Amino acid sequence: MKPPQALRARVAGWVAAWTVAAVVCALGAWSYTGTRGDDALNYGKARDTALSDGQRDIALLNTVDAAHAEADLGRWLTATTGPLHDRLAGTHTADAATLKQSGTSTRGTVTDAAVTELDTRAGTAKLIATVEVRVTPAAGTATTDRKRFEAGLSRTAGGWKLTALTAVPVGAS
Repeated sequence: MKPPQALRARVAGWVAAWTVAAVVCALGAWSYTGTRGDDALNYGKARDTALSDGQRDIALLNTVDAAHAEADLGRWLTATTGPLHDRLAGTHTADAATLKQSGTSTRGTVTDAAVTELDTRAGTAKLIATVEVRVTPAAGTATTDRKRFEAGLSRTAGGWKLTALTAVPVGAS
């Protein structure tokens, strides 16, 4: 049998360890509940979502397969809203015919992008992006072109969609 003093010291050690563990858990829970409604956290999430959706849609608007031009241009319409959507819808049939006739296909890849403006209350954002576009003509050698774009986005029920897409010339600031 252990002496009572050793047993008391051991019990006191366990009580201290459990007390520290309970305090750490309580602090973690308090910290978590404090950040759940944090405006900065919500703003960051909105920024990340706008950036992700914008990158996806910019790549989409720089990608078209001549063999599936009608379907690809249809996806352009689902990625846009507002004035850009209206402009693309107005030229949809002519653009599809031109692409089918030329046989040229493109594949856009966003290499870098950043949100430059975000208004979560109005549901608008702007971003800039660099895009690598691989152009494959019906006959000939494929080439790669690098482009820069400024895009306007609007938050919709289906996520962020492009409202404007403007090429930015190299050397422009």
